[in-house]
Amino acid sequence: MNFQQLRSIREAVRRQFNLTEVANALYTSQPGVSRQIRELEEELGVEIFERYGKRLTGLTEPGREIVRIVERLLLEAENLRQAGDEYAGRHTGRLTVATTHTQARYALPRVVQAFRREYPHVTLALQEASPTHIVELLLTGQADIGIATEALATEAGLTSFEAYSWQHVLVVSPDHPLTRLPEPTLEDVAGFQLITYDAGFTGRRKIDSAFAEAGLQPEIVLTALDADVIKTYAELDLGVGIIASMAYDERKDSGLVRISADHLFAPNTTSVAVRRGAYLRGYAHAFINMFAPHLSRDTVSSALSEHDRQVLAA
Repeated sequence: MNFQQLRSIREAVRRQFNLTEVANALYTSQPGVSRQIRELEEELGVEIFERYGKRLTGLTEPGREIVRIVERLLLEAENLRQAGDEYAGRHTGRLTVATTHTQARYALPRVVQAFRREYPHVTLALQEASPTHIVELLLTGQADIGIATEALATEAGLTSFEAYSWQHVLVVSPDHPLTRLPEPTLEDVAGFQLITYDAGFTGRRKIDSAFAEAGLQPEIVLTALDADVIKTYAELDLGVGIIASMAYDERKDSGLVRISADHLFAPNTTSVAVRRGAYLRGYAHAFINMFAPHLSRDTVSSALSEHDRQVLAA
C-alpha cells in the first residue's frame, strides 16, 4: 500500500470516476491510475469500485467505507507535513482562504493587509466562491479556511465558528419616497421594485423569510452577487437596493441614501470554518484571529481537538 494508490482512489471519487481526469490531476497516465487502483484492491481483497467493462461507474459497499478511511489517511499525512513545517520553524507556506465576494471586498481588506505585514513569506490566496462551493473546497482540502454567511455552519464535515453579526440596509436615490418615511415598514418597501442579492448569497434567505412571514410578495426585478452592482442600479432609480450594511460607504456612495433595515430583517452571522481534523499552521490561526479577535488559537484548537476525541471514542 502506498500514497499514490490512496491518491488514485481519492481522485477517482472526486473526478466522478473519470480516469482521464484522474491521470491529469496526478500527472500520470490512465493505465498507471488503473494499475494503482487494481493493486490496492488486490492487496485488500475487495473491489472498491463498480465497473462496466473497463470503466469505473461507482463505489461498492466496502468501497464507500474504504474511501472514508483513505480520506482520513491522506488528511493525516498532510497534517504530518504541516506539523513538521510548523515545529521546524519554517515560516513560509501557502494559505488559501475561500470566501464570498462580499467578505473579500468589504470585510477582509484590512485583515489581509495586516496578515501580509506580519507574514510576508506566506503566500495568501483568496478564492472567491459561492457558499456551497466554499464548503466543497474545504472538504476536499483545496482551501484551509472558509468565510461566509451561508452553508458553513450546517456542514457536518466542518468545524465552524461565529465571526460577527451584521444587518441589511436599504439604499435608494436621494429623492426616493422612502427617504420621507421615519421608519419604513415591510409593506412600504414591498410597494417598490427591489434589487438585491442572488438566492443563497449574503443573507438573501433572511430577506425572503421576512417578506414571506409578513404575507408579502415583493417584485425583485434584479439580483446580483455584488453589492456594487446593486448600488449602481439603485442609484439609477431602478429599484430599492437591499445590501449588506458593510457594503455601504457614506463617502463613496454619496449618490445614495442609506436607510436602516434592522427592524425589517433578522440579523445575519458570518462564520469561519475549517475542515474537521485538519492541522492548522500558526499563520492560519493568526489569520482567523485577525478576522475575528475573539477566536484565539486556544479556542479554535480546543474545538478541533474535541472533534478528534469524539472520532476516537466512536
